[in-house]
Amino acid sequence: MTVILVRHGRSTANTSGLLAGRTPGVGLDGHGRTQAGELPVRLGSVLGDLTAVVRSPLQRCAETVAPLVAARPELPHLTDPNLEEVDYGDWSNRKISELLGEPLWKVVQQQPSAVVFPGGEGLLDVSRRATRAIRELDRVHGGPDGKGVWVACSHGDVIKAVLADALGMHLDQFQRIVVDPGSISVIHYSAARPYVQTVNNNGVLELPRPPMAAGATVGGSTGA
Repeated sequence: MTVILVRHGRSTANTSGLLAGRTPGVGLDGHGRTQAGELPVRLGSVLGDLTAVVRSPLQRCAETVAPLVAARPELPHLTDPNLEEVDYGDWSNRKISELLGEPLWKVVQQQPSAVVFPGGEGLLDVSRRATRAIRELDRVHGGPDGKGVWVACSHGDVIKAVLADALGMHLDQFQRIVVDPGSISVIHYSAARPYVQTVNNNGVLELPRPPMAAGATVGGSTGA
C-alpha cells in the first residue's frame, strides 16, 4: 500500500512568518493556490489509480486538495482529525521571529520528543496519533490486493513525524527532514517494513515501483 503525503500549499501564515497552528481562517496565498491547482498534473501518473483523498480538517488543506478532488470527484474524500496540525497552544498565531527567543525553541530543535507546547500538545503525542492514523488508513485504502495508492494532505511537522517513523528514526532526529509547503513525499507500507520512496518532491511525481516482496535489492535498486 502506498500513501502520497502532501503538505498543504503555501499559506498566508507562511508568508507572514506566523506559526498558524490550528488558528481558524488560515488559507492559501496566491502561490499556494497555484500549487493546489498544479497538484492533479503533478500526480498525473497515478491520478487514475488513487483510491482516496484524506486530509486534515483545516482550511489550508481543504483548499490544497480541492482541485484534486474536482479532477476525481468519485473518490472518497475524507477528513481525519489525527492529521490535523500540531496544537501549539499559546504559541499559536505568534511570529516565529519572536518564538526564536523562547527557551523551549532550543528543545524543539534538539530534543523534540520532550516538547509539550504551553497550553497545547506534545510532539511525541503528535507522532503517535499521526503515525497510527496513517497506518490504519493505509490498511483501509490500500485495496484488497494491497496495491492501492492514496493521498493524505497534512502539515509540515505532522508529515515529518510520519516520515521519521517510516525511516526508523527517533523523533529527536525529525528536524533533519525537510517538507516544504506543497511538497509530496511517498511511503510504501509492505508486510515487512515501510519504504520511503520520495521526500519533499516539488515537481511532477514519477512513482517508483514498490519493492519486491522479498525486500530491498542488495546493492541498491536497479532502476527498472
